[in-house]
Amino acid sequence: MPANFPPAAAPTRILYPGAGIDVTIHPLTPSADQLESQAIVPPITEDGYWVENFGMPGVGSTNTTYILGHSWEDRVAPFNRLSSSAPGDTFEAISTAGTMQYRVDSVDTYEKAALKDSPIWAGVPNRIVLISCYTEDLWGKNVVVVASPVLEP
Repeated sequence: MPANFPPAAAPTRILYPGAGIDVTIHPLTPSADQLESQAIVPPITEDGYWVENFGMPGVGSTNTTYILGHSWEDRVAPFNRLSSSAPGDTFEAISTAGTMQYRVDSVDTYEKAALKDSPIWAGVPNRIVLISCYTEDLWGKNVVVVASPVLEP
């Protein structure tokens, strides 16, 4: 973990210019049923939501940080352009303790029914996973961006 990263803390904003994302992040506590099914749906707002039951970004992180946001056709939504992400892109995760830089490792689409069995749920400290509906198939698929901290040389 880069020495300049702040301590693990709740994410409050994602700034990802390459995907047109500048979104405020709020905590989300899913129900036991949502956690079991891995079918966690954020509130219908123009903000993003951090799933509190997993990790948070920063030094001392113990799990993956999951951030969810909506994509809507013909309406403003926080992650409308998430599917335009590409491996190698960078973005900032801003937390209550500071700012961290992340690099996109992968961009994948999953059938909604298959998302719960995907490898994204493996706990990897300090990894960030951004999840939204896939704009070309809002009801059938999710787009998932997996990112790792940018390590300084």
